[in-house]
Amino acid sequence: MSLTTESSTNFWLTRPFSERSTQIFLGVLLAALALVTILHVAVPPDNPLHVGAYTVNLFGKYLSYALLAVAVDLVWGYLGILSLGHGAFFAIGGYAMGMYLMRQIGERGTYGHPVLPDFMVFLNWDSLPWYWLGFDMAWFAFAMVLIAPGLLALVFGFLAFRSRVTGVYLSIITQALTFALMLAFFRNEMGFGGNNGLTDFRELLGYNLRSNDTRLGLFLATGVALGLGYILCRAIVTSKLGRVSIATRDAEARTRFLGYRVERFQLFVFVVSAMLAGLAGALYVPQVGIINPSEFSPIFSIEIVLWVALGGRATLYGAVIGAILVNYAKTVFTGVMPDAWLFALGAMFVLVTVFLPKGVAGLFRHLKRKQRATSTLADKPNNTPEEVSA
Repeated sequence: MSLTTESSTNFWLTRPFSERSTQIFLGVLLAALALVTILHVAVPPDNPLHVGAYTVNLFGKYLSYALLAVAVDLVWGYLGILSLGHGAFFAIGGYAMGMYLMRQIGERGTYGHPVLPDFMVFLNWDSLPWYWLGFDMAWFAFAMVLIAPGLLALVFGFLAFRSRVTGVYLSIITQALTFALMLAFFRNEMGFGGNNGLTDFRELLGYNLRSNDTRLGLFLATGVALGLGYILCRAIVTSKLGRVSIATRDAEARTRFLGYRVERFQLFVFVVSAMLAGLAGALYVPQVGIINPSEFSPIFSIEIVLWVALGGRATLYGAVIGAILVNYAKTVFTGVMPDAWLFALGAMFVLVTVFLPKGVAGLFRHLKRKQRATSTLADKPNNTPEEVSA
């Protein structure tokens, strides 16, 4: 019995590696990581092919956004829950990492206090708040990166799914959640830096965050996290849990009638998605160098949904494509047309919605089906038996 259980568990975890799409995605990801590393380390700075530290940092930011998009696609594409509040889980994971980085500054801060961050000294705080305790230890901070957003998703999801809140009402509630958290984190008395947030980070695990080697390491770590997060999500959606989730998305009432406790499946997938979003936020913060309440903005959560829609919902790899494509376009547009880049991005979303309703991944699927149909037609004999007898 135990051997059967172990075998089925291993099969559930290794199933994504047998998929063609997963093999291609991981191959492209590893190739991209290796290429950027080689062009950064081995190519001289005066060479046009050299990838500078700023570009490496920018690519790392794109990859953290891609992991966030995968987390949103897991709940929206396969569970049918349009979450407009995943920016909150992303920001909470980022704040957990930011609190650890602030504790590492110590006496090197502007005010030289060995325990209190600079903004607390400036606001005349006497002691460190209880919820900051433990963040001077890396293992505790890294655990809270997953636990804090996961716990919030567990409480919120339990109350929402038990009450059978679905559809647009659930989307509105998730947006209200992130908006409430944004207002709370803007307050100085919350102890998270107010509207300035947390910044002026110095080191991570003893490594200088301003060094090129550390930036490259963070880029590679973010790429590995994206690959592992993708594999985990594929393992979920290809398992029995994933099939029940898809059934819930397509016909929740019928799935309940078959005897499944739908709210349990919803809660589990929702919590896993929130933890992945928190991990993305934690990888984002040391590369950007700041975390503030603007990450809780409902507009940011809506933008994440647009990444997934543009890349292709319910594909996972489409979410990665959408996140990288939109954020790269944003970088380009803000440099070329700083006063009108929002209009350019809006036009891109409209064009994709009209001409690519299933996103970029949908275009790939269409071309693949067309190629398959063409090859099948080419292999078909010119004259069928019926035509010959006629």
